[in-house]
Amino acid sequence: MAPEGSPSPPPARRRRTVRLRTLLVCLAVVPTVAMGTQVAVTAQRLLAQSEHLRADVEAGERIGVPLIRLMTELQTERAMSAVRWAGSSEADGSLHEQRAETDRAAAEFRRLADSGDGGAQHPGEADGRLGAVSGRLDLLASYRKRVDAHNGSAEQAVGYYTGVVNDLIRVYQDEFSHAQDAELALESRPAVALLSAAEMIAREDTALALAGASRELPATGFAEFLDAVGAHRYLYGTWIVPYLPPAELAAYDKLTGSDAWQTKLRIENAVVANHKDTATGVKLPADVDGWSAAHRTFAPRLAALNTDRARGVLARADAKASRLETEVYWLVGASGGALLLVTGVVVLTTRSVLRRLSRLHTRTVAIAEKTLPEVVARLQRGEAVDPQALPAVRGRQDEVGQIADAFARVVAVSVDGHRRLAAERHGFGLFASGIASRTGNLVSRQLSLTEDLQDTFGHDEALLAQLMRSDQLTVGMRRQIENLLILAGGEVPDPHTEPMRVADLLREAAAEVEDFRRIERHALDEASVQPHVISQISHLLAELLDNATRFSPPRSKVVVRAELVADGLSVEIEDRGPRVSPAGYEAMNERLHSAPPYSVLAENAHRLGLFVVGHLADQLDARVTLRRSVYGGTAAVVILPGGLLVPAADEAERGRAAAPAERGPARDPEPSAVPGPARVPVRASLPEPVRGTAPGAGAPSAPVPLRPERTLPARPPAAADARPALPERVPQTHLTRQLRGPRAPEPAAGRDTETPEEVADAWADYEEGTKKVEAELGADQP
Repeated sequence: MAPEGSPSPPPARRRRTVRLRTLLVCLAVVPTVAMGTQVAVTAQRLLAQSEHLRADVEAGERIGVPLIRLMTELQTERAMSAVRWAGSSEADGSLHEQRAETDRAAAEFRRLADSGDGGAQHPGEADGRLGAVSGRLDLLASYRKRVDAHNGSAEQAVGYYTGVVNDLIRVYQDEFSHAQDAELALESRPAVALLSAAEMIAREDTALALAGASRELPATGFAEFLDAVGAHRYLYGTWIVPYLPPAELAAYDKLTGSDAWQTKLRIENAVVANHKDTATGVKLPADVDGWSAAHRTFAPRLAALNTDRARGVLARADAKASRLETEVYWLVGASGGALLLVTGVVVLTTRSVLRRLSRLHTRTVAIAEKTLPEVVARLQRGEAVDPQALPAVRGRQDEVGQIADAFARVVAVSVDGHRRLAAERHGFGLFASGIASRTGNLVSRQLSLTEDLQDTFGHDEALLAQLMRSDQLTVGMRRQIENLLILAGGEVPDPHTEPMRVADLLREAAAEVEDFRRIERHALDEASVQPHVISQISHLLAELLDNATRFSPPRSKVVVRAELVADGLSVEIEDRGPRVSPAGYEAMNERLHSAPPYSVLAENAHRLGLFVVGHLADQLDARVTLRRSVYGGTAAVVILPGGLLVPAADEAERGRAAAPAERGPARDPEPSAVPGPARVPVRASLPEPVRGTAPGAGAPSAPVPLRPERTLPARPPAAADARPALPERVPQTHLTRQLRGPRAPEPAAGRDTETPEEVADAWADYEEGTKKVEAELGADQP
């Protein structure tokens, strides 16, 4: 018992619970009401659509047929009026009869316009259009008098009929453009196109009638004839024939296959091809005399085809309206029974379905958020996928089980798609590698041919300059092909079997660049690189040197330095190009350190050099960094690991073994260190490497083209013994052992009978020609 005076706590309020039966009933009522509402809305929409179709059919029968009839009569009267204007009196009786037929058709049309019930859709606009056409028909009598009296011009008289016919076609088109049923509007387009095409043929008939017996048309009339020919052929081929039903298409094929239609085509082609321009207009060929007979033959059949298409559209609309009404009856009846069935099914199965769906939802979310991303990541890395980690199709028959199986199939299709995508990318890489290898082999053969031409025609300075230009362009082509091979996942084959000095490696890389004359090379340390990575390092440096020359002023120098550092070999390439923002350097270094997907490569197809450098650096385990140089340009620093260099002991042993055989200087002096007033351009003496052959290619690879010229001092005859002999280029030493073969013997050099002064003059002329070529090449640079 609570102490006296203390307040008692309020009783706890019980939360009212809803019975399970009530929940089931609510679950049954909600979908039932929703379904009933949907059925009512759908039935109302179908009934409204049926009513609109009925109205369109009624309007088409009331407007379409009189319009087509009036248009046909006006076209016929226009042609007869043209014959009358041309001076023929034979058609006077027929013209009077035709005018009477036109008047009857016009009277029927006026009655329709005056009734104020022109169209089912937008009646106000339809009545306005019909009234405008009726007003133009009031001028028919005055234009007939002009034709009879030959007042005005033929273009004015014929143009009146053409304007009325165009208005009638526009009224027909506008009436059906507001149809509420899309199918009816679509089927009405061929009907309108048929009317327009028939009008174009009627204009041809009028134009030829105006030509008369003289068969001569003015230039404007001939141009209208050509426009009509092209327009009606385009309409039949594009907007009519593809949309005709089979029965009407058969009638059209029968019409176009008739002799009259073929005669029409022949006359049209003859007029287009065989007309003659005269001082007063255009003279038509004699073939046009058969037009009238052919037109009288096919014109009724063409008009019948137009009428059948219009009536076919209306009949199709009426049938669809009946079908929609039937669908409404079935919908209401079936929906009533379905509502009762749904109520029972929902009450009996809701609880079980919700429970199973909850388990399915949990499992699906786990697969979608965790399992599937892991599987896709493994496939992208080229790793195998454990089938047990994916959901399996168990072939269950119930709905929830089918949903689970469907999701399992979706997962399987997704995984299979990613697997095929990975395989296709790998296959595309192999395909691109093969194409690049075969193309590279052809380019190498081209380089070999250029080298032979240089050896043969070296005495012709102008031709030699052009050959050197072609040589450099071909070398650039080969490098671009190797870029494709590298980006496709392949490797550039390296035929070198002996280590190469760093100085020679820099020279080889510079020779790959078109503007090689701007490159200054400085090998600060004596070192050599392993033979199996020579081509890769040379290609990497060539790409960086090419970028440096292309993105720097044309007359500036690009300096490349190589020296040994603690981590291996450092190669620094420095240009005088424009300033780059820190964000730009960050973006370029990111390209160098990450392999992008094909989509990124496609978006940057014009700047793939950094991607190629990044691939090569990844293969060589080298580091490439771009930064701003102290001169304001860009400096590219390449750090090659020490494992790519020849050990010092092996280098010393190789030097001792080569010393007795060489008997001369190991290196050529650089141009900047050579004194003397005269410079003699000679070829590099050391053997140059060659790219490998394409896999599966039949022909062996050709040697790399000539490298950039070097300038050495010309020795006077008196000082012939004061300096060591110039190094000589040994043919085929740059080829692999398997490709070396006997070379044709060199022809014996005759005795030089020229004086020293003549030799000096010849070298001066050669140097002047070389400077001209260099100036031209410099002007070609961007």
